Amino acid sequence: MSTAGVREVVILGGGTAGWMTAAALVRALEGSGRRVTLVESDAIGTVGVGEATIPTIHWFNQIVGLDEAEFLRETKATYKLGIEFAGWNGPGSAYFHPFGTFGPPGDGVMFLHRLIRGRLDGLDIATEDVSLTARAARTARFAKPVADPRSLLSTLGYAYHFDAGLYARYLRRHAEARGVTRIEGKVATVEQHPETGCITALTTEAGARIAGDLFIDCSGFRGLLIEETLGAGYDDWSQWLPCDRAWAAPGAAEAAVIPYTRATAAEAGWRWRIPLQHRTGNGYVFASRFQDEDAARASLLAALPTPPLADPRLIRFTPGRRRRAWVKNVVAIGLSSGFLEPLESTSIHLIQSGIAKLLALFPRNGDDALLAEQYDRVLAQEMRDIRDFLILHYRQTAGRGEPLWRYCRAMPIPETLAYRIDQFRRSGRIMLSSDDLFRDASWFAVLDGQGVVPTDYNPMIEAAGAEDNRGYLNALRKAIADACAKLPTLASQSG
Repeated sequence: MSTAGVREVVILGGGTAGWMTAAALVRALEGSGRRVTLVESDAIGTVGVGEATIPTIHWFNQIVGLDEAEFLRETKATYKLGIEFAGWNGPGSAYFHPFGTFGPPGDGVMFLHRLIRGRLDGLDIATEDVSLTARAARTARFAKPVADPRSLLSTLGYAYHFDAGLYARYLRRHAEARGVTRIEGKVATVEQHPETGCITALTTEAGARIAGDLFIDCSGFRGLLIEETLGAGYDDWSQWLPCDRAWAAPGAAEAAVIPYTRATAAEAGWRWRIPLQHRTGNGYVFASRFQDEDAARASLLAALPTPPLADPRLIRFTPGRRRRAWVKNVVAIGLSSGFLEPLESTSIHLIQSGIAKLLALFPRNGDDALLAEQYDRVLAQEMRDIRDFLILHYRQTAGRGEPLWRYCRAMPIPETLAYRIDQFRRSGRIMLSSDDLFRDASWFAVLDGQGVVPTDYNPMIEAAGAEDNRGYLNALRKAIADACAKLPTLASQSG
């Protein structure tokens, strides 16, 4: 590593993680004299099934300077207003996790307590009826949120479904046009400083030597630099998140695209269905201790409405996180830093979150122990928070008798999650920190959808009487239905 500070940044691995990192770094480092080089091999495949995102994707696309219309066209993207969870409380059950907020503009957390109070007072009101985003999704309508804080349209929220392979290629063109150098080849050797142990250079099988001061490991599950070279260690979370395999298969495009992801509970896991412009993403995430790979493959194929466009591809993973994601002068981003299954579409978010943290903590010298410690601390907390949110889906199920689901209902859960469930059940409150990725609306959608019923609410809302509160909720329900009916349909916006 150079004693003159970080001048050469080397990214190992392409795919979504590598090219997102390259595009962000070359934009952020513009004019600094620092160079960004990416090393990847066309012979090494990428996981590339990350087709669904959450609303934080807007931040990333903006910081790298992507035009939304071009992005939608280049990645065959569709709009995503949330996720439908079907069958998680038994066959025929379904609930919706919308990306917007509940209630009217400006009421925020207190609205949830008004809703809880109304139900405790006997009002029969569906959760989806008080979310404009959910109503829009169910009726295949779409509009972007507006800035006017008085408008119901300000409560909308959205993300995208897109082809991850096309997204990586799009970002590659974007990054190379701005100065990123790409080197083709498999890495044969990794050089380390004899005294510090820092990585000094990578050498490809073809003999190209790429020296650097700061290395970004985007080599996927393997973790060539962070794990195989530097031995960061790994925390296995499969005792709480038992699914460790996924079959993925593309299907024909849907005639009428819906603006949400479907996550359908199955005998040993759950199936995804993600509509894109040119095809439909299908997959089955399952626990190998409860179903073997061949049976899981057959289960996925049997559930498809039409034959797949390609043979299903198997992905094996261990849910968890790297104990240290920044070691010496190596920062792991993407799958090399850990993996939380795609139930809430957080994989691409965790890539951009790692990038954001790196930009905030970018070192003068690559080997900075204090910056590395801070990076690891905040990333670890974010992954634990997301982990707990995912566990909630498995733990609070009902109406399913298969071995996986019996295991999940009985398994011990982290104290942090148990505390949140107990607080919500007893007081209607959702205990979050300011840094939690998923906010009150998301936690409420899943707690409510999974059947966790609060027995109390915040008494601060009792200035209005029970009858006034019921009238308020009924008026809101009608206002949301009226506003939804005026939104343009997706069909009218296609083409």
